[in-house]
Amino acid sequence: MSKHFGPDYVRAIAPYQAGKPIAEVAREFGLDEANIVKLASNENPFGVPESSKKAMAAAVADLGRYPDANGFDLKAALAKRYDVPADWITLGNGSNDILEIAAHAFVQKDQAVVYSQYSFAVYALATQGVGARAIVVPATEYGHDLDAMAAAIDADTRLVFIANPNNPTGTFIPAAQVEAFLNKVPETVIVVLDEAYNEFLAPEHQFESAQWVRKYPNLVVSRTFSKAYGLAGLRVGFAIAQPAVTDLMNRIRQPFNVNSMAQAAAIAALNDKAFLEEGARNNAAGYQQFVEAFDELGLEYVPSFGNFVLVRVGDDDQAGARVNLALLKQGVIVRPVGNYGLSQWLRISIGLPKENAVFIAALKQALG
Repeated sequence: MSKHFGPDYVRAIAPYQAGKPIAEVAREFGLDEANIVKLASNENPFGVPESSKKAMAAAVADLGRYPDANGFDLKAALAKRYDVPADWITLGNGSNDILEIAAHAFVQKDQAVVYSQYSFAVYALATQGVGARAIVVPATEYGHDLDAMAAAIDADTRLVFIANPNNPTGTFIPAAQVEAFLNKVPETVIVVLDEAYNEFLAPEHQFESAQWVRKYPNLVVSRTFSKAYGLAGLRVGFAIAQPAVTDLMNRIRQPFNVNSMAQAAAIAALNDKAFLEEGARNNAAGYQQFVEAFDELGLEYVPSFGNFVLVRVGDDDQAGARVNLALLKQGVIVRPVGNYGLSQWLRISIGLPKENAVFIAALKQALG
């Protein structure tokens, strides 16, 4: 008789599926790595900013030492940028880490976590990881139905995850709707507002949710340096919340969870306004490039506020997998989203103009 180790709720977890690496696709299909276009993981097509590269070069001298466990300099930079006290900040090994920390800090086994259908896969993983009960609220037009989510909160609910903009669908909730939701949530329930894609919003859609933390003691605002700041490989994110919340999160947080290189790179990137502006311009132009092609091909897509677009590539449940394979054979990596219950769809990250053009040509061929 085989032995089963660990609790049932851990064995039930399906591990997170990351985007295919370029090297793996090259091996699998016999392609030249240099010619492969990866538009799968919502990475910044400009890569690491030069300001961060210089900061990392300077940090190399001290890599024999442990990182600053409290991230004093990075927290000081973030506190200045967001106009909050430094002790309101929790550092994470990417914002993924922040989501996991929140689940472990605030939810016990068999308590409940509320999140939306078609929202980030890690919400489900974090919920399962603590043996909690998931309350998955049906989406409306592929985005969050905040009224239904507020109504779904029960006596056992301890945590709500909201992604804004949402991954993988790209939908956005205006500030007034988010604040109306916060006003309905019991003060015993923590709300994690996950804003990994915030920097891609047009100016008219941006709002400073970090300042809401002063008004709502149960609010955690989560951000990342992986997307707009181009530091995905370094894994650095952060949360802003009132001290009673950050104190608990820092009890769960692993010491030294943000390494020295990541801290130095993040401080430099945070203040690199030119890099952010260049990225925003490229993103807006690339979005137009995509939607014009999708309109030409007669493909349905979800209007996106992030750095990616969700597009429907067929009517049958094999469409996403079939078109994805046809794209891989042409050296184009995108993201199938069948694991989200979106088997007819693909999520495409916005790249450089040339990369976008390669994808569009490959898509036309894949669709026959």
